[in-house]
Amino acid sequence: MPEPLLDVRDLRVTFRTRRGTVTAVDGLSFAVEPGEVLGIVGESGSGKTVSVMSILKLIRDPNASVSGTVSFNGRDLLALSDKELRSVRGRDIAMIFQDPMTALTPVYTVGWHIAEQLRAHNPVSRSEARKRAITLLDEVGIPNPAQRVDGYPHEFSGGMRQRAVIAMALACNPKLLIADEPTTALDVTTQAQILDLMRRLRETHGSSILVITHDMGVVSEIADQVLVMYGGRAVEQGPKTQVFRHPRHPYTWGLLGSVPRVTGARIRRLTAIPGSPISPFDVPSGCAFATRCRFRHEACDERPELAGGDGHRDACWLPRDGRDELRAEAATAAVGEDTP
Repeated sequence: MPEPLLDVRDLRVTFRTRRGTVTAVDGLSFAVEPGEVLGIVGESGSGKTVSVMSILKLIRDPNASVSGTVSFNGRDLLALSDKELRSVRGRDIAMIFQDPMTALTPVYTVGWHIAEQLRAHNPVSRSEARKRAITLLDEVGIPNPAQRVDGYPHEFSGGMRQRAVIAMALACNPKLLIADEPTTALDVTTQAQILDLMRRLRETHGSSILVITHDMGVVSEIADQVLVMYGGRAVEQGPKTQVFRHPRHPYTWGLLGSVPRVTGARIRRLTAIPGSPISPFDVPSGCAFATRCRFRHEACDERPELAGGDGHRDACWLPRDGRDELRAEAATAAVGEDTP
């Protein structure tokens, strides 16, 4: 079997605070194969962004501690120096940051951002880099790219800024593209266009994509594999078809139950996950989701590990047989509780 492009093993990220040490990511492991799209999904605060930021050593807080192994093309990224990592970031691994406004420096033009990345990793002249920047802006759907290349970030709308950030990420045809909430706060038409751009990157250059989102709809559109996170831990992982058709973890049931249906019978009320997302200061030693789970029992006081066959694994103590019935029971009960 060929080695995965990205192989993360037992990733842990902790922060020293006045209230003690906080674990933001707790023993996370996953792999991304060449040309594969992995969707990491979960509520805000589940550890998605911290995980990928630590992979590229972008967490510069002196109180942060990162451990584990992150193998990319056979190299452990966590063992590389800052100088060695600069040759990887942007060229081999590119990242679309969550907020396109803060990802762009306001005193430089959009074209400068793209050209600067090109010249940092390729022996090209300023004029060649500018031409390439115009071509990239045209590819991501920016109108009049020859003129807009000299525009500043504040002169672009939110959707156009997001496209510009994507153009910058695609400049060097990276082997791995990390997209952190690439469609947040965008209208549905722009969301669809951005997802099409990411698909085109994979089809044209064979790039792998790691998408971070809380939107199960985005995951269903683009991902091949799905990793569900809660409380800094992986609670379910597997092929998209298996996770969506036969979800095994109660948290995944809640995420899928909160998505409106576009086909089939119309439901009167969407289900909701009871309670609030867990605080990193209050993560229990057992199952992190136990405090919000309708099916909590004694075994949940012990932490479950990811287990299962056929590449579809979950971290839950419920008996494997009959989970579809339990899911239906949970959905019916949740709707009944919310009905006036």
